[in-house]
Amino acid sequence: GKGIDCEIGDLVACAPQTRRRVVLAARRTETGMLLGFHRHLSPEIVAISECPISLPEIVAALDLLRALAELVCATAKSFRLAVTVTGSGLDVAVHESGKLGEHQRRIAANFVMAQGFARLSIDDEIIIEPRKPVVMFGGVAVALPPGAFLQATEAAEQAMADIVGGHLKRAKKVADLFAGCGSFALRLAAKSEVHAVEGDAAALSALDRGSRFATGLKRVTGERRDLFRRPLTFKELNAFDGVVFDPPRAGAEDQSKQIARSDVPYVAAVSCNPVTLARDLRILIDGGYALKSVTPIDQFLWSPHVEAVALLEKPKKRR
Repeated sequence: GKGIDCEIGDLVACAPQTRRRVVLAARRTETGMLLGFHRHLSPEIVAISECPISLPEIVAALDLLRALAELVCATAKSFRLAVTVTGSGLDVAVHESGKLGEHQRRIAANFVMAQGFARLSIDDEIIIEPRKPVVMFGGVAVALPPGAFLQATEAAEQAMADIVGGHLKRAKKVADLFAGCGSFALRLAAKSEVHAVEGDAAALSALDRGSRFATGLKRVTGERRDLFRRPLTFKELNAFDGVVFDPPRAGAEDQSKQIARSDVPYVAAVSCNPVTLARDLRILIDGGYALKSVTPIDQFLWSPHVEAVALLEKPKKRR
């Protein structure tokens, strides 16, 4: 326990059959291609023919995905298929399936074309991309790079964006840290100038292209930076009156220490790991921030995982 006293908001529920991104496991066996999910904490793959958490588009494509796994398999080991529903069709990112020969690549590419998938990539190399996989962040269309991070459900992403946007509505300049492809930045830019900081070049490039082709946005700038190695300093942060950060499960300990030393009046912390979130909130509270609310979001149905959005404020210093 971190000794943090705060009222927890009502759980934001996500409905079944809304998950737009799943990671399937596959392995070739003597009886054919096995496709499903790993049993909890086990290398065993449980074959599936239905999936109550996933969007119907994924469930309807399970047989096709099993056939595609057969075509790209060049290993005796298990491998992964990350499947994302986009506005242009299914985006399939395969990892660790082994090295494909030219003939196998052509057969897989022809299959993807014939089945109307948007893209096939293997270990982040695009094999074929009949249509750019596009998602909407608010009113902004963004073409996702292969294997890009995306919130599991669209409803959860929108709920988080609404909570964060409401908290930062008075901020003229916002820093979005661990910005990804822009799910927060491009929505916030409708009302505020946004500086998006992200370590992954492909994600930042997708965000940048999305902002350039959008209309009605305030100024959006991007910076490629590894925030684990080189967090924004408190002096840099003082140029902003709002900050949102949504780090990976490891949290943002060093970045939180810099935010804690800053004068930024409004901060939103988003996390999929309550343990690292509590640690980071303790740092911010010890730095003078008041924790106003924590809202849990249940986008990982029937699992112990939960997303949370914490909102903090720091009284303005008298100059």
